[in-house]
Order: sequence, then structure tokens, then C-alpha cells
Amino acid sequence: MTSLLEKRRLIVSPGLVPAQQRREDKFGHPQNVDVDLTIGLINNMPDAALQATERQFMRLLRQAAGDIRIDFHCFSLPSVRRSQPAKGRIESHYTDIADLGRLPIDGLIVTGAEPNASELSGEAFWRDLTDIIDWAKDNTRSAIWSCLAAHVAVLHLDGIERHRLETKCSGVYNCVALSSHWLTNDLPSPFKVAHSRLNELRADDLTMKGYQLLSFSTKAGVDSFAKDFGSEFIFFQGHPEYESLSLEREYLRDISRFLSGERDSYPGIPVGYFDAETEQKLVAFAARALSERRPALSAELPDRTLRQGSTAGTAATMMFRNWIDFLSERTRTAAAEINL
Repeated sequence: MTSLLEKRRLIVSPGLVPAQQRREDKFGHPQNVDVDLTIGLINNMPDAALQATERQFMRLLRQAAGDIRIDFHCFSLPSVRRSQPAKGRIESHYTDIADLGRLPIDGLIVTGAEPNASELSGEAFWRDLTDIIDWAKDNTRSAIWSCLAAHVAVLHLDGIERHRLETKCSGVYNCVALSSHWLTNDLPSPFKVAHSRLNELRADDLTMKGYQLLSFSTKAGVDSFAKDFGSEFIFFQGHPEYESLSLEREYLRDISRFLSGERDSYPGIPVGYFDAETEQKLVAFAARALSERRPALSAELPDRTLRQGSTAGTAATMMFRNWIDFLSERTRTAAAEINL
């Protein structure tokens, strides 16, 4: 079978030409810099979150870049099903995934996707994503695997199975650093991270296969972990990139799916996210939804107020600044070795 990264097709849009990135895809301050970085985002999130995910990661990288210029490329796996509007955006704004191998990618970020199969290996994107995992080991300095992408990666690399949770892990959780690692340098303790998932990777399973646990939550479990595969792989079970309203959008989506009959169970309120008054209102609405289940009821959801301090804030920026510093140091070292 032809590998995803061996495919080539004619580049028909100037926006997709690697050497001519649009202005908004470059950030940092180019004057007086000694290193440029090329970072790719493989965005596998569902259509409703496609642009939000672009925005979230671009915001974090801008905040973290400092004086380092970053050339940023978005990619999408062709095996992730898309609506026509989403396909149009990808065609006009994204770099062709077939060009990934031609770009000097320093750092790669790979997002999760909405699951459709009972087993990860049964997902339509399994082969494409595992090809990317194998490619990243030899062609990046570091790669970040987020949420479901982290689950796919450790299953493919080391046969580590995820475990289904009794209830969805959804909310903003206090996490603490577990060991000394460049990613967690200068992080506050505790720091907050949003989680939104139906499955988990367990600490013992990861450490038995040589993964270093980086951060942990007593309520949400493993938050982040790492392993060196030639490229330094960083894994997030949570979503440090999430904006303040990201969990709310997912929660309201799940309520609408319940009311329309697309899901069987009513979603739990995200932990540590809404203020106490809002939680009371949502509990009352849940009781009503269970007795009056109908799609139109979603229009009668109560007003909502978030709990103060319910976002990752500076902790997420600090992690990405540490990641960029790591990429920059690796790039400088490689350049120095070439010039010897």
C-alpha cells in the first residue's frame, strides 16, 4: 500500500505553497533572531471545532514565541470525514498533507479526533495517523500528541491499550508536575488543565513501557507524559490549548445530542468549570430534560457563568514556551554541528 507521505499532487493554490506562507502564518519577531522554527499542526478535530483548534494553537504559539519566528502550517488527514464547508477551508488555508515530507518540520502538533469506532485500529484514520507517527520519529525534533492522538500513538508504538471510563472525564482539573523535565519547568503547582475524554491511559501501563510521567491529577489521572523516540514525543491526555468556552461548547453539543436522540445518556456537568449557581441551574435543567426529552428544549437552557480561574492560562503558555525553547536549542545544536 502506498504510504500517505509518499503521495504527491499538484499544488494548485498559492496559499498551499510551502515557500510562500501567508503573513498570518508567521509570528514572533524576526529582527535579531538566530533561529527560525517550522511547526506543523495536523488538525483532526471535528468540523465544528476546526477553526477554533487552529486559533487555539496559533494563540498559544504566538504567546510563547518571544523573539523566535515560527512558520506555521496546518494540515488535515484525508481520511477524516469532512463537510463541504470544512473541505473548502482546508483546500484554501491548509498545506497539502502530501507536502509534509518536503518541509523542514521542527515541531509537530497532532490533535485528537471524534471517535467513531469501538476500537482505535478500526478508525478510518488509523493507517494515516500511524504513518505520521512513524514519520515523526525520524523527521521532527519533537512532536506533541493530544488526547485521542496520544492514545493512538502509544497503542501503535508500544501496544498500550486505553481503558473506557465509567463516566466521561470532562472539566478543569488541578495537576501537579511529577518529575523534572524541560516541559514542566517553572510551572505553578498546582496548574489547571481541561480534560474531555471517554477513555484513559493508566500510569502503570505507561511507566512499564518506559514513558516518563510529567503531570498528574488526583481526579483526572495522567495528564502529560513523554518518551524519546529519536524525536522527543510529548503526550497530552488533556487539552491545555482549550479556550475558556471550549468545554461549554462540548457540553451544550452533548446536551443537544441527548435531546435529539443521538446519544443515550445525559452528559455530566464539567468538573470545576461553572460557578455554583450555574451548576444548580444545570442540575435542574437535566432533571427536566430527562422527563421532557425533546430537541426544542435546548433553546431553554439557563444562562451560564464560568467559575473564576477555570482556564489553563499562563500554565499552557509556559508549557509551549518550554517546548519552543527545546526546539530552538535542538535547532541551534544541529546548525552548529553542520558548521563544524
